[in-house]
Amino acid sequence: MKHSNGGLVYSTESGRMCPACRQPVTACTCKTGTAPVGDGNVRVARQTKGRGGKAVTLVKGLALDAAALAALGKALRTACGSGGTVKDGVIEVQGDHCDRLMEELTKLGHRPKRAGG
Repeated sequence: MKHSNGGLVYSTESGRMCPACRQPVTACTCKTGTAPVGDGNVRVARQTKGRGGKAVTLVKGLALDAAALAALGKALRTACGSGGTVKDGVIEVQGDHCDRLMEELTKLGHRPKRAGG
């Protein structure tokens, strides 16, 4: 008896399924469908909302995959000598480092724009 290559596409138990490894997309081992999150318009902004008055510099819109975004985040945090994280395609660097981040992004070949006030 011949089996179909189609497989399970959606399950109410675990949601969408990866067609390549047949695992839920959240637990996919092959990572075939990872498209860049950003639109290519790199924006650098300073934000204090919801952070107890502490400033955080955000870099949004980078059209990079997750691994490249994490590596760039590490390089930018190192250049500023500060901490931070990468969440949902946005690089967050602790402190007000807008000018420094724009210089670094320009050196790396991106065309950043200042967003916000």
